[in-house]
Amino acid sequence: MTSRMPLISDEQRRARVGRRHLLAPAERAAAVEEVAGAVVGLHASDAATVYLSACARLAEPSAAEVEGALYEDVTLVKLLSMRRTMFAVTEEFAPYVSASSARAIAARERATLLKHLREFAEGWDERRLAETERAVLAALERRGEATTGELGADVPALRETMLMSAGKPYEAKQSVGSRLLRLLASDGHVRRCRPRGSWLSSSYPWAPVPPWRDVPVREAKAEVVRRWLAAYGPATVEDVKWWTGWTLGDTRKALADVAAEDVRLAGGVAGLVLPGDAERVVEPEPWAALLPGLDPTTMGWRVRDWYLRAEDVPALFDRAGNAGPTVWWCGRVVGGWAQRPDGEVVWRLFSDLGAEAEAAIGAEAARLAGWLGEVRVTPRFRTPLERELVSGV
Repeated sequence: MTSRMPLISDEQRRARVGRRHLLAPAERAAAVEEVAGAVVGLHASDAATVYLSACARLAEPSAAEVEGALYEDVTLVKLLSMRRTMFAVTEEFAPYVSASSARAIAARERATLLKHLREFAEGWDERRLAETERAVLAALERRGEATTGELGADVPALRETMLMSAGKPYEAKQSVGSRLLRLLASDGHVRRCRPRGSWLSSSYPWAPVPPWRDVPVREAKAEVVRRWLAAYGPATVEDVKWWTGWTLGDTRKALADVAAEDVRLAGGVAGLVLPGDAERVVEPEPWAALLPGLDPTTMGWRVRDWYLRAEDVPALFDRAGNAGPTVWWCGRVVGGWAQRPDGEVVWRLFSDLGAEAEAAIGAEAARLAGWLGEVRVTPRFRTPLERELVSGV
């Protein structure tokens, strides 16, 4: 690397986040699909995250709009994909995500399930698993949609269980049905329908889906990286490898396929952007955001020191590396927030940011509380600061 390579400062990176991730007020989107496209995919490991992340970026936040995209128009699709994480991506982008990441994960999931069935259940082999899958899909075609429990009435094999870690303090029974439906979803044969209950519920029926068009794996990986760099660039090779969950070889091949260009980042770190992106300058503008746990912006990069102080990580992340709710100001994580049982949205900043920041953050908290209404949200992965704020410590 030489000093002739373009330098992209941390300030410019933060300005790009506000613009490209639709967090600056002037950039907010009119449609949920636009939000998902802007951040490549919405984290969906926690049912609430999709709604909170989308509404933080919508000009008119609405849980009903997110529900419509997921369950009525089905313009958003949930896939177990990058980093073996659940993402909600646009229907148009889903074939690329499936070919680049989800298929390989599904193959590993299938091998693991078959191994567990052989070890911890009776009478299972590859042939019986395939027969059961066909029976489930036929039942879904007849029913239109059904829960795993309802499908068990049609396919009794789903009601069987596996005794895991027998004799140990943490032994547990796992349902064959829950594992098999998750596998069918990973393979792209079924999708989750509207939950039985509120949009926070994790009890949902399944429905069959038509197959996606086939995309060559190399083309798919290049398209994922192209979209990711457009949203998250500049970034390091390490960032791309971590976010995708691919091997270093596959990561470098995809970067070469999109002709990624070298740039310098703060501290002389080597970075990459799409062709022509280094010359683009984004004017910084003030913006505040209250983002949920596992938000795609918070979880967007492996190396985070340009927007997150190392000393704040223990308060905002759990031990597995899952981000909790965060407060942002002008492209930096500056605190955390939580919703108390009475519905109040409270936050704590790590330093004094001044009156403008306080007012903007307060406005975002009011905006969030306003669209949530009577809904109460507890993150699936709870973090120390979130717990403290809820308890009033």
